[in-house]
Amino acid sequence: MSRILTQYEDPGAVLEIRTLAERVHDLVRDRILSGGIAAGEPIRQDTLAAEFGISKIPLREALVRLEQGGLVRSQAHRGYVVAALSMTEAEEVFALRLQLEPAAIARGSRIADAAAHRAARTMLMSLDDSIHAGSEDQGRLNRLFHMLLMQPGAGPLTRSFLEQLHTLSERYTRLHLLQTGRESRACEEHREMLDLWIAGEADALEALTRKHILDTLADLRSELSEAGNPD
Repeated sequence: MSRILTQYEDPGAVLEIRTLAERVHDLVRDRILSGGIAAGEPIRQDTLAAEFGISKIPLREALVRLEQGGLVRSQAHRGYVVAALSMTEAEEVFALRLQLEPAAIARGSRIADAAAHRAARTMLMSLDDSIHAGSEDQGRLNRLFHMLLMQPGAGPLTRSFLEQLHTLSERYTRLHLLQTGRESRACEEHREMLDLWIAGEADALEALTRKHILDTLADLRSELSEAGNPD
């Protein structure tokens, strides 16, 4: 157990009491979201348990949570596999984001303080660097950037729900950014969103955020259809 508690933990992070299963959940989730375990690929429990230096009990607990969150599926006689990408899921996830996210980001722009502005600027710089470097971390940083913009204007339930939606959409965002040229568009739109957010121009920001989400969804419709993943 000690290996997983030391190998994957930032010693400078704020102390947080978390169970081993929660830590394993985050490790496996991040590996799925980064493409380290691909859609449709089985979760090799023996391999992961040996890598993390744990028993399979907390790993199974983590997989149950990941199934509840929609990232893995359990199959009879096969164990757990990573859920496939589908246009049906993408449509639902992005439709829910459209209902909640633009308004939450607009509200956040009205009340965000200087500290929030600094944090968002720093996160955007990290996100831009990861996109230009082709880093596997860009999906996670994209999620964190959006969450930072939403945080001041969203209550705890809204934040929790939007975080789950962003986790589900992260693999689709990663697929979307694989196409040449889209990185530049994403970076430009993020900079425009941040400028409007800091300026408190809520109406223009809400409209731009809605366009940002809709454009990504339109690209995904084409990509998933061509890849034969309409359902």
